[in-house]
Amino acid sequence: MSTVTRTVRVGTGVFAPGHLGELTQQVPFEMVDEVLVATGAVQRRVRLLPSRVVVYLLLAGVLFAELGYVQVWGRLTAGLGGSQPAPSGAALAQARRRLGVAPLKALFELLRGPAATLGGAARWRGLLVCAVDGTVMSVADSPANRVAYPQQRGSAFPMLRLVAVVACGTRSVLDAAFGPACGTGNGETAYAARLLGALGEQMIVLADRGFAAGWLVKQIADTGAHLLIRVKNGRSAPKLPALHRLPDGSFISRHGGIKVRVIDAGITVSTAAGPSTGSYRLITTLLDPVGYPATDLVRLYHQRWEIETAYLELKSSILGGRVLRARTPAGTDQEIYALLIVHQALRTAMADATNSDPRIAPDRAGFSIALAAARDQVIQAAGVIADTTIDLTGRIGRAVLDNLLPDRRMRTNARTVKRAISKYNARGPAIDRTTYQATIAIDILTPTNSTTAEDP
Repeated sequence: MSTVTRTVRVGTGVFAPGHLGELTQQVPFEMVDEVLVATGAVQRRVRLLPSRVVVYLLLAGVLFAELGYVQVWGRLTAGLGGSQPAPSGAALAQARRRLGVAPLKALFELLRGPAATLGGAARWRGLLVCAVDGTVMSVADSPANRVAYPQQRGSAFPMLRLVAVVACGTRSVLDAAFGPACGTGNGETAYAARLLGALGEQMIVLADRGFAAGWLVKQIADTGAHLLIRVKNGRSAPKLPALHRLPDGSFISRHGGIKVRVIDAGITVSTAAGPSTGSYRLITTLLDPVGYPATDLVRLYHQRWEIETAYLELKSSILGGRVLRARTPAGTDQEIYALLIVHQALRTAMADATNSDPRIAPDRAGFSIALAAARDQVIQAAGVIADTTIDLTGRIGRAVLDNLLPDRRMRTNARTVKRAISKYNARGPAIDRTTYQATIAIDILTPTNSTTAEDP
C-alpha cells in the first residue's frame, strides 16, 4: 500500500479548538481562512471564539448532531490538553450569528465536486455517472422558520427541500440547492435548474420521472452532459412518437425540442418470495444502439439509487432522523451547508482510502465506519497535533479498509419509512420488510409486446 504524508499543525491559543480531527486534512485551516477573508467574516479582534473556530464548531456540530453546542465544544477541546476556557451557550449562539452563512456557503463551493477515483471506477464507458434528485428535511419549529420554510400539509414541522447532483460511484456531491419545500417555484425541477453549472461534457445524468419535463431535459442536454431519465406512463406521460426504429428495440423521438432515444423495458425481479414484474420507459441522449445497448442502459439506470443512499447518509446516518436544530433561517442555512461539507469531507476521505488499493471498489467503503472514526478523531484531536506527520489514508481510511463491505449484491427490499425514533411501525397494510437476494431479467419491449411505444 502506498503512503503519502503531509504535516498538519494544530492552531494555538484561542485557535486550538478550531479543528475537525483528522478531517481537518480535507477542510484545512488555510481553506477556512481563505473563505473568511473572501466573505469579510474575519473577526475584527481576536476573541475567545475567532471566526475560524466557529466554522469548525459548526462542522463538528454535524458529527455530533445529538449534542448541544456546549457539549460539541467539549468534544473539540477534549484531546487538546491543558485548560481550555468553556464559553457559554449564549456566547456560542452569538458567535454563530456573527459568522453568518456566507463562509459556509463559500467553503462548500470549494469542496464540492466528484471525488477522485482510480481506473475509472466512477465512470461508465468513459462518462462520469451522476444522479439528480431531491429530498425534504424537517426544520426546527420556530416562528422565523415557519415563515422562511412553510409547513407542508400534514407535516409537523417546517420543511426544507434539498436537491443535489451526486457522483454515483463515490456519492460525493457535485452541487446542491435548497430552500422552502412548498410554494410556487419551489419544486424539485426548479431547484435542479440551479445546478446546471455542475454539469458538462463526459457526464451522464440519471434522474427519476419527476425530472423528465421537456424544458429541463433540453437544459441538461445544452450543458453537454448526456442524460438517462425515466418518464411517466399513463395519461400524464409525454408524447414520444417513434420517428425511427432501432435494431435493439429502442426508437428515436423528440422531447423538449431535442432528439432522444426511447427505451421501453420490462423488468422481472425474482426472489425466494416469488417474481415481480414492472415496466420502465427511459429516455436518453445516447442515440447509438451499438455503442450504448439498451439493456446496458437499463442496468445503468439502477445506479440512480446511489443518490437515495446519499440522502440516507445525510438524514439517517449523520442526523439520526433528527430535526435540524437551528431556530433561525440563517442558522438553518448554516447547518445545511455544514452538513454538506462534512459529508463531502467524509466521502473524500473514503475515496482516498479505497484509492490506496486499485482492487477495492469505492462502494465497498462503509459510511458508518468512516463517520464513527471521524467522531473519535475529533475527541482525540488526532491528525491535527503539531509537527505530526500522518499518511493520507489516515486512521479514518484504515478503519474503512479494515471493515470493508462485501461486494455489492443484487437485493430487494420494500421501500418503506423506518422511524428511527419510534418503536412503532407506520400504519398501513402488512409490509414484507425482509431483504431478499434477487436476480433481474430485462426485456426490451418492441411494438409487438409493448403498449406504450407509439408507431410513427
